[in-house]
Amino acid sequence: MRWIITSAWPYAHGTPHLGNIVSSLLSADIFTRFLRIQGHEVIYVTGSDEHGTPIEVKAIQLGVKPKDLTDKVHNEILKILKGFKIEPDNYTRTHNEVHIQFVREVFDKIYKNGYIFTKKDKLLYCPRDKIYLPDRFVIGKCPYCGYESARGDQCENCGRLLTPTELINPRCVICGETPIVKESIHYYFDLTKFESILYKWISESKTLSENAKNFSIQMLKQGLKPRSVTRNNRWGIPAPFPDASDLTIYVWFDAVLGYVSAVKELFLKRDMDPDKWKEWWWDKDTNVAFFIGKDNIPFHTIIFPALLLGTHDPYTLKFHIGSTEWLTFEGKKFSKSKGIGIWGEEAISLLPADYWRYTLTLIRPETKDTDFTWKILEYAVNEELNNHIGNLVHRVLKLIAKYNGYKVIPSSITRDSEKELNKLVYEVSAKVEELYYNMRFQRVINEVMKVVKRANAVINDERPWELYKTDYNAFKSMIHTLAKVIRDIAIMLYPIIPDTSIKIFDYLNLPMQNLRWDIIGKDFDHKVEIKRDFKPLFKKIDIEELKKKLSLMRGEHIKIDENYLKKLDLRVGKILEAEYKKGSTKIIRLKVDIGDKIIKILGGLGEYYKPTDLIGKTVVVVANIKEKKIMGEYSEGMLLAAIDEGGGISLLTPDREDVKAGTRVG
Repeated sequence: MRWIITSAWPYAHGTPHLGNIVSSLLSADIFTRFLRIQGHEVIYVTGSDEHGTPIEVKAIQLGVKPKDLTDKVHNEILKILKGFKIEPDNYTRTHNEVHIQFVREVFDKIYKNGYIFTKKDKLLYCPRDKIYLPDRFVIGKCPYCGYESARGDQCENCGRLLTPTELINPRCVICGETPIVKESIHYYFDLTKFESILYKWISESKTLSENAKNFSIQMLKQGLKPRSVTRNNRWGIPAPFPDASDLTIYVWFDAVLGYVSAVKELFLKRDMDPDKWKEWWWDKDTNVAFFIGKDNIPFHTIIFPALLLGTHDPYTLKFHIGSTEWLTFEGKKFSKSKGIGIWGEEAISLLPADYWRYTLTLIRPETKDTDFTWKILEYAVNEELNNHIGNLVHRVLKLIAKYNGYKVIPSSITRDSEKELNKLVYEVSAKVEELYYNMRFQRVINEVMKVVKRANAVINDERPWELYKTDYNAFKSMIHTLAKVIRDIAIMLYPIIPDTSIKIFDYLNLPMQNLRWDIIGKDFDHKVEIKRDFKPLFKKIDIEELKKKLSLMRGEHIKIDENYLKKLDLRVGKILEAEYKKGSTKIIRLKVDIGDKIIKILGGLGEYYKPTDLIGKTVVVVANIKEKKIMGEYSEGMLLAAIDEGGGISLLTPDREDVKAGTRVG
C-alpha cells in the first residue's frame, strides 16, 4: 500500500518549539517509521514555509532580505530535524523553482477552468507602517463568538474562517494602530462551487477521523464563501493571472500545494521520470496523511481538496488527518519573548533525541490539551526509560552474558510465566498496531509499558540466576523468551525511539532487516550471540542542571541578591561596538567604555535590539560582577534593563547624552 506522509510546514520566521515539533514533524516521522516496518511503500515530505508578510516584516525589522532570513531559518530547522532524528525523504522549501512553477501551473489551470474571479476589495491598510495588512496582521473581535483577539483569517476560539474586514475594532498587530480601508482588485477562488462535492466526499470518507469530519461538515452547513487567493505582498509567488503583476499568491494556498510539489521535487532529485509523482498523487488508492494542529483542519479538508478538484486532474482524496490539541509549557503558552518554553535548537543541545521523542510522545495532546513540565521530563527519562526499559534490557543482556556465554539458544517454553508473557506480547502488539494506524501514539507507550513491567516482574519472580543452578533447561528457555521480548519491545517502540531500538538490535547482534513488525512473537531462527560491549541504554538526568545549562545557552540575566546591591559598582558606559556572537542571533557581544577601561559584555539582547541600534548608546553598567561564561566566552559586566509585563527588555539610559563614560551611578 502506498502512503504519502506530510506535516504542517514550519513557518520560516523562527525555529519550532516543542509543541510545534510534537504536533507535526515528530508525529509524521513516527507514523512513517511505523508504516515502513509494516512493509508499506512510504514517502514523507515536508519543508519550510517561507512566503508571506510576517517574514517580509521581520526581514525589514532585521535589515535583511526575506530570502536571507529564510535561508538562515531553513538551515537551522534542518539541524533540528537531524538532532531529533526526524528524517523526511524530502525536506524542501516553498521558495524553490519546482514549487513556484507548480503553484503557478495549478492556479493557471483553476483559472482556466472557471473557478477564479476578480473582485474589487476593500482592504485594511496601516497608514503608519504603509503596508496592506494581510489576514494574520490584523486582530480584533470575532463577529461570531466575541473573542477579543481573533486573527483576520480565522478565530482560534470558535474556529470560524474570517476575513480581516469582518473583525470588530480591528488593529494592526505591528503597531496597534487602527487601520484604514483602501480598495484593490484581487482574485478569488470560488469555494461555493465545491460545497456539494466536498460534503459528499467528507461525509462518505472512510479515512477521515470523526473529529475532522464533524468539524468540516459543520462549516459546510454554514456555507462556504469565495476566498481571496492573492495578496499585495512583494515576497511570494507571482500570481499567474492576467493583470496581476503586482500580486502574489496568498501564503496558505501556496503552502498546501507544497504537499504535491515536494513529491514532484523528490523524484526529480532522484533523477527519475519528471511525471513519476503522478503515479502517487493521481492514484485513487494512495493514502495521504497530514499531521497538523487542530486549527489547521479546514485548510486540509476544505481548501486543499477544493484546489485539487479545481484542476480537474485525478488526485487522490484518500486523506487521513492526524490533528492534535495544544501543548503548553508549565501551564503557559510558548513565548520566545517571555522565555516560556524550549525551542528545537535548545532541546537537541540539552539531551539526546530519544529522550525528547519519548517524552513528547508520552504527553502528545491527542484528545485534549496537555502540559510539558520539567517533572514530566524527569519522570519520562529517569523512571520509564532508565528504570523500566533500560533496566530490563540491561538485566537480560547481563544474564545472557554471565550465565550463558553471551548466547541465546532456541528452547522450548517450560514455565507458565513465559507462556503468559508471550501471550501478553501477542495481545499488546495487536493493540499497538491498531493504535499506530489510528495515530494514537501516546497510548502506544502505555501499552508497551505493560510488557516492560511484566517482563521485569518475571525476572524478579522467577530469579533466572537461581534457575541456572537448579534447572538449566528452564534457564535456557527463560533467557530465550526474555531475549525475544526485548527484541519485540524494540520493534514496537522503534517509531518513537529509533536510536534505542537500533541499539538493542545491535546489542543482540540481530540483522537490521529483521526490524520488521511481522517478526514480533516469532522465535529466533538461529543461535544468537550478543555483543560483548553492551552498555546501559540511558542515563538519568538532573533537571536543575538542565535548567542551568538552558539559562547559560540563552545568556539570561543574572539575578543579584539585594544585600549585594550596596557593593555594586554602577557606572555610565558607552557602547563602542556591537555584533551578534557567532552561531547565535540572541547573544550580542558588546565592547563598552566604562571610563578607566573598555570591557566586553555578552547579553541576550538579540530579540530586542539590532547590533547597529546599540552602537553609541549610553547605558548603565554593573562593572564589578564576577565574570560569567556565556557560550564559551567570558562576559565582564552586565547592563541594567527594565523588563515589562510582556517580557520585553528596555535598557536603562541616562536622560542626558552628555554624561561621560565612567560616571558613577548611585
